[in-house]
Amino acid sequence: MKVDIEASWQNVLQDEFDKPYFESLIEFVRSEYKKGEVYPPGRKIFSAFDNCPFDKVEVVILGQDPYHGPGQAHGLSFSVNDGVPLPPSLQNIFREIQTDLGNPFPPTGNLERWAKQGVLLLNAVLTVRRGEANSHQGKGWETFTDAVIQKISDQKKDVVFMLWGGPAKKKGGRVDKSKHLVLESGHPSPLSANKGHWFGNRHFSKANAFLKEKGKREIEW
Repeated sequence: MKVDIEASWQNVLQDEFDKPYFESLIEFVRSEYKKGEVYPPGRKIFSAFDNCPFDKVEVVILGQDPYHGPGQAHGLSFSVNDGVPLPPSLQNIFREIQTDLGNPFPPTGNLERWAKQGVLLLNAVLTVRRGEANSHQGKGWETFTDAVIQKISDQKKDVVFMLWGGPAKKKGGRVDKSKHLVLESGHPSPLSANKGHWFGNRHFSKANAFLKEKGKREIEW
């Protein structure tokens, strides 16, 4: 099937789009948008891909599912629209960047600026019902995003994968560590971060050191 997605990803993922599971997934998603409020807005479902073409991917940050509050999700993991208060996980991400690199808190939680530099902000599940976390789990998105990770691992080299929390670590198990840098820690959510599993992971400086070593441009976090 034809999917409205950035051209380089269209080429890489067309075989997934043609599989029966994906057609069933899209039927389910369409019915959900007709029945009630679903996030992100339909045109933003593939924003992570549209903002970071396949050939530009240098870093992959894995999230779980989109924020389920009004006006928050816009298709990039951990990111929120301009003007939206920072969710706790994103606050903790910025705190770690501040400690790790000395960067001040940015004026917005919109992470499109990262995506434009080659950071694929990928959620395991790309849609969610309003107010119902994990409501679109088990419908096919996980199969699709597993394929995305597999294709990046197989077809690219020297990509940094940031895996935060158990589900992300499990999902990243298909990454070829002989070709890529895999950074793992606890999740930045307060539940995990406040137990000492997030702060001090220094993933952002480690990622930049690796990119620099490979002759690539460092990310302006």
